[in-house]
Amino acid sequence: MIVKEIINEEMITLAEAKGILLDIKEKRLEEDMELGYELRRAINHAELFSKTDGPKSMGLVEKLLQLEKMKPEIAYRLADIMPASFDEIRSIYAKERFTLSEEELTTILDLITDAY
Repeated sequence: MIVKEIINEEMITLAEAKGILLDIKEKRLEEDMELGYELRRAINHAELFSKTDGPKSMGLVEKLLQLEKMKPEIAYRLADIMPASFDEIRSIYAKERFTLSEEELTTILDLITDAY
C-alpha cells in the first residue's frame, strides 16, 4: 500500500490501537470479509503487548503529562510499556539530556501502578 498523503496524525497508546483494531475486526467479521495477514498480525501484537485498556491508558498519559519533565512521546511510551522498576523508567529517559531524581521516579512509578 502506497501512502499518497497524510491527512491527520495523532498519538495513541497501544491499548487504544487494540480497541480500534478489534472494532475493525468485528465489523469485517459481521460483513463476512476476510481479515488480511497484516490486520491479523497487528491485532495479535496489540493483544499480546497491551497491558491495560484504552481509557485507563489515556488517563495515565494525561496524569503523566502534568509532570514537569514529561514529553508527550515519553508519556505514551510509559503508558505502552508500563515499566515496573526505576531502571526501566531510566532506560526510557536514556536519550534525554536530564536525569530524574528519586522523587520523580517514585511519582512516575506510583502513577503507573495506580493505572494497573
